[in-house]
Parts: sequence; structure tokens; C-alpha cells
Amino acid sequence: MAGGIKLDDDEGISEINVTPLVDIMLVLLIIFMVASSYIVKETIEIKLPKAATGGETVGESLAFKIAADGKLYIGDEPASKADIAAACQRVKDNPDAMALISADADVPHGRVTALIDFVRLNGVANFAINIEPSEESAL
Repeated sequence: MAGGIKLDDDEGISEINVTPLVDIMLVLLIIFMVASSYIVKETIEIKLPKAATGGETVGESLAFKIAADGKLYIGDEPASKADIAAACQRVKDNPDAMALISADADVPHGRVTALIDFVRLNGVANFAINIEPSEESAL
């Protein structure tokens, strides 16, 4: 026996080399970090009002936003009154259609009311106001 090492073929491998596992995990981490920068979309900053009560919206909904500067959006796209009317006309035959209105907390109440009225005049009778959940009422 050379060198005094006992080589017995009956024993299994009792050690695991974790270096390849660490290398693979680091590569996956880098891939996810790079991919996540493409997943994030640009959004319109809206400071939603807080409310203690609120529920889930179900069914088809149109997402309208009113930014702090008063600009109207459908989803994240700028919209005019004609765009809003056309969007409402597309879904007005669906009885479950709902207008989900997100307005910045600094937007005057009259502006939100005008949008609700305009949406209802164009055939969408149901609406909901988007809020940020809170533990207690803001009053």
C-alpha cells in the first residue's frame, strides 16, 4: 500500500461539494436581478386616500386615474374625454362592468365627482373608488 491511504470501494461518497451549487445560485441571482429591472413598469405617482373599510372589486373594470395635477389616465396611458367615453362604450353592455377610479388625495372632490358623472353618462353605472387600506379612519 503506497502512502498509507486505504481505498475501499465499498464505502459511498460521504461529502458533498457545494461549490457548483453556489456558482449556479449566484448565476440565477444575477439573472433574476437583471430580469426584474425589465418587469418594473413606469407608473403614475398617486397618493391614494386612506380608509379603514374597503372591499375587493370583481368583474370587468376600467381603471381611471386622476393625478395630482388633474390629468386623466386610463390605466397608465394619458386620456382625453373622448378616450374615456370610448372605453366606457366598449364595456357598457356588460352588467358587471365597473369603473375603478384612483384619484390623488390632493385632487378636489368636484373633479372626482365630474369623472364619476361622465363615466355614468357613458353607460357604466357601477364604480368604485380606489383607496389605500388603513387600520383606522382618517377623520
